[in-house]
Amino acid sequence: MNRSQNREQAFKLLYSMTFLDEELDIDEQIKLFLDGENLTNKNTIEYVNSIIKGVDQHNDEIVNLILKNIRKEWTIDRISKIDLALLKLSIYEIKFAKLPFKVVINEALELSKKYGDKKSKSFINGVLASIVKEEVV
Repeated sequence: MNRSQNREQAFKLLYSMTFLDEELDIDEQIKLFLDGENLTNKNTIEYVNSIIKGVDQHNDEIVNLILKNIRKEWTIDRISKIDLALLKLSIYEIKFAKLPFKVVINEALELSKKYGDKKSKSFINGVLASIVKEEVV
């Protein structure tokens, strides 16, 4: 699998984790997902592990960045679970994994077109652009 495909798998797991039993620890959730998707490629497993654990470790900071860059009257619960998973993945990759923001945003927009609704692409682009302007540039 290439990086884009690995990123898509990490997104799918982040999204599915919003529905999983919170009693399961993160390693169990990752294992369940990898087994369920029949993913055995070493690079994919390492990538998914690093992204999911990184997002989990920095979740509070990531959520605060999202909240700072959406309408003030919105709560995190107002964001669709798909958009939220894409934002968390992208913010982690930009801010903590230090991946090139243009690549990350482009990949997020492609995934939003595939999985999100009509408004997902512009919403995600706006939030990420605002965060990049504030955090990176």
